[in-house]
Amino acid sequence: MIGKLNHVAIAVPELNAAVTRYRDVLGARVSQPQALAEHGVTVVFVELDNTKVELLEPLGEGSPIASFLEKNPAGGMHHICYEVDDIKQARDRLQAGGARVLGDGEPKIGAHGKPVLFLHPKDFCGTLVELEQV
Repeated sequence: MIGKLNHVAIAVPELNAAVTRYRDVLGARVSQPQALAEHGVTVVFVELDNTKVELLEPLGEGSPIASFLEKNPAGGMHHICYEVDDIKQARDRLQAGGARVLGDGEPKIGAHGKPVLFLHPKDFCGTLVELEQV
């Protein structure tokens, strides 16, 4: 059901500092920041030949990234994103198998302008999983 690895997301306490590190120290191609109010984050994508790294900074008071950074002040891996062909079909299959979809279960538009869903980390070896329809 899952396809390619779309990205690995890293929560960071200061997006500009993280961008500088990836761009200037690692020599990576880095996108412009994009605010995603519905998700409570500002994101930047580090473009790699075979995938992407998403750098996440909290946006707004209720950001889930803010609570993550309270527990992990230096930042850290937040989630992993896999591609799926049909997100609603994937959701239905996962729920039928006992997996929990976070939120109201309806896909939301993610940073790439495509539908996304998040799956409970307790159902996937302690890892928050994002699915993105391609």
